Amino acid sequence: MTLKDVEKISKALGDPHRLKMLQEVSKRGVMSCTDVCDLMNLAQSSVSHHAKQLVDSGIVIAEKEGRHVKYAIDKKVLNEYMKFLKCFGG
Repeated sequence: MTLKDVEKISKALGDPHRLKMLQEVSKRGVMSCTDVCDLMNLAQSSVSHHAKQLVDSGIVIAEKEGRHVKYAIDKKVLNEYMKFLKCFGG
């Protein structure tokens, strides 16, 4: 994982909505955009915006199923990110 990758993920996680979304997707394994909208009480456009930031950072994977999008954590990327953070003494 490069420093640029760490920077992108850190920026993506710098928003409370994205942190909550990551937490909920992590708990459930996979969530649809509709599920995230309902759970977080956000408009679909807001969820899509936040999801795009997470997907662009590489920490979340988006899969289209017809008109629907499902989100899952890229565990490999998340584990690499956490491994990087551990170098700070955690």
